[in-house]
Amino acid sequence: MKNTKRATLLGIILLSLFQQSCSTVTYDTIYPALKDGQYDSEFPYRSTSADLEKISNTIQRIISSAFYRVYVFPFNENITLEDLSKQKINKLAEKEFLIDNSSSGTALVLYSENGNVALVTCSHTINFQDTIIAYKTDNKGNATKFIESISIKERQVVYVAGFPEGSTVNVLIDDPKNDIAILGRKYGIQSGIRFPSFKFKLGKAKDLEWGTFVYLLGFPINNKMITKGIVSSPNKDDIGSFLVDAVINPGFSGGIVLAIRDGVPNFELVGIIQSVPEEKEEMLYPDITDKAARYNPVIPYKGDIYVKKHSSIRYGITRIIPVEALIKLIEENKSYLIKEGFPIFQ
Repeated sequence: MKNTKRATLLGIILLSLFQQSCSTVTYDTIYPALKDGQYDSEFPYRSTSADLEKISNTIQRIISSAFYRVYVFPFNENITLEDLSKQKINKLAEKEFLIDNSSSGTALVLYSENGNVALVTCSHTINFQDTIIAYKTDNKGNATKFIESISIKERQVVYVAGFPEGSTVNVLIDDPKNDIAILGRKYGIQSGIRFPSFKFKLGKAKDLEWGTFVYLLGFPINNKMITKGIVSSPNKDDIGSFLVDAVINPGFSGGIVLAIRDGVPNFELVGIIQSVPEEKEEMLYPDITDKAARYNPVIPYKGDIYVKKHSSIRYGITRIIPVEALIKLIEENKSYLIKEGFPIFQ
């Protein structure tokens, strides 16, 4: 009886070892690239939902708003920049009013400890021109030196949707050249405030190859979304920039790009979503001041028309900032960040 039990137990152990061995052989045979030390080019062999949901909690939607004071000058007077330097602008203007301009994007929480939080996004998502000048045109449509209106930025605010105490954050570091900005807010250790921060590995964009599979996370048109893509043109420049074929929409700027090295769950941050190519086209529009007007598409329009610049986005070509540029920026400003209470990646 004892010998029978021992034989049964031995059989179970051998069967278990055989199944594990077969499983290993199967995965090694079907997915030989899983253990090559390179980023994976194939679709993940098992579910990634739990890990991606965890990572998605580390991205935030940001809104940047700039407030301008606009001065409009009399149409019959030819005001130049030289005139503005000699006399107060409000004395020359016939009309003065305030406007605001806003943009949205995505930011990744890099650090959240002791009531302090730091995020990274694209520089262009938080920056607006200090001064915007509209010049008069001549009969041929060419710009003249005479000013029609001028808009001067008075202040700018960056918000993180859902953050407490007004949701505002400060700009800690701004690097327009590489299009990276680091934002921060000090809530104080007593606040107990803490946000999920990115704890996965920082990768190497320079290790990416043609066809590497990647995930992209962000807030297109204010919706948290995830999509996938394939890497093209790896190592486009000295810092390792690359392209992805993913289709993205406004608001994705500042989002993150993840690659997988040797199978799930080995996610690595390899880049920050920058932009898609767009072309400016001049198009004719009907009078938009009359909101109630209706136009019959089968009858020629005879009202006033205006020329307006229209942006055409070239979907399917997405520029990515390599993670190496972020690491370099943090290393160059390490002392400052630590002094300010944001020891990122220390």
